[in-house]
Amino acid sequence: MGGLRIADMFTLVTLLTLVACGGVFSYPGGLKPGDQLKPALRFIAVGDWGGLPLPPYVTPLEVATAKGMTRAAQTMGADFVLALGDNFYFNGVRSVDDPRFSETFESVYSAPELHIPWYVIAGNHDHKGNVSAQIAYSHRSSRWHFPDFYYDVVLPIPGSNASLTLLMIDTITMCGNTDDFGHGQPEGPEDLELSNKQLQWLKEKLKAAKSEFVVVAGHFPVWSVAEHGPTRCLVKHLHPLLQKYQATAYFCGHDHNLQYLQETDSPIGYVLSGAGNFIDESQQHKDAVPEGSLRFHFSDFESLGGFVHVEVTKDAMTLTYIESMGKSLYRTTLPKRKQF
Repeated sequence: MGGLRIADMFTLVTLLTLVACGGVFSYPGGLKPGDQLKPALRFIAVGDWGGLPLPPYVTPLEVATAKGMTRAAQTMGADFVLALGDNFYFNGVRSVDDPRFSETFESVYSAPELHIPWYVIAGNHDHKGNVSAQIAYSHRSSRWHFPDFYYDVVLPIPGSNASLTLLMIDTITMCGNTDDFGHGQPEGPEDLELSNKQLQWLKEKLKAAKSEFVVVAGHFPVWSVAEHGPTRCLVKHLHPLLQKYQATAYFCGHDHNLQYLQETDSPIGYVLSGAGNFIDESQQHKDAVPEGSLRFHFSDFESLGGFVHVEVTKDAMTLTYIESMGKSLYRTTLPKRKQF
């Protein structure tokens, strides 16, 4: 989620012709003629997808990722999108009437398969603009669901009595914003009272959650081997809550790649999906995460980004990491929570 660097500019220039190219799609579990998907709740997680502030207001990776998401929704199913922040590079939006809503969102993710609910949170670049305008856009778009800076959603899992709880948090108001050209760590919350209020809300929601699956989603990572590395604020304040209340997974973006981490003594999955607009190959913090926790990392500079497809049944959550041209990269399964 850093600023536009030489590598990013190279991507913009050299990959323009690739966007229109066909690809060999290899989505796992794809439908064949006459097939029907088994009952499940399915979604796509994508972060750092927010285009550019100048014409054409998109990047080749964003366009390719949108096409890949469409194909995944067609073949694997998708009931909603989990949008993990940095929705509008580099300084968010100015107002609810900002044309970026059309140029970077509506016109890019225009396929019917993506006209499903988008559960949205803000990233640090969004906080450089008007996050309240993004919240207000929920009243303009039937698919843009962003009711507040942090919020919760409980969704039934088809074919069962089980459910999924989403706890959508604002890691910027919790931890502070970042200096993309400095050390990259949040500088502390602007409003400590507001930060503590959100943490208390999260604690109460986690404690009360009765769903078989609980996903917490924020922009900053808890663990990451890439450019920004682990977020110290979240390691201190969020990590213990995830452990104590047996969250299923934490989803995030911020670093421009795909990662899956899981500590050897914990069932919690750390899902980083930040390759929706740029790719960054850094692994400079590979020694800063718990030993043995990195299970998967993808940051191929020649790729066109990627995302994560998630399928939730009454018994398990299956994560499939997919490169935008259709290649399945990694798959893992998380069990339902132990009931308290």
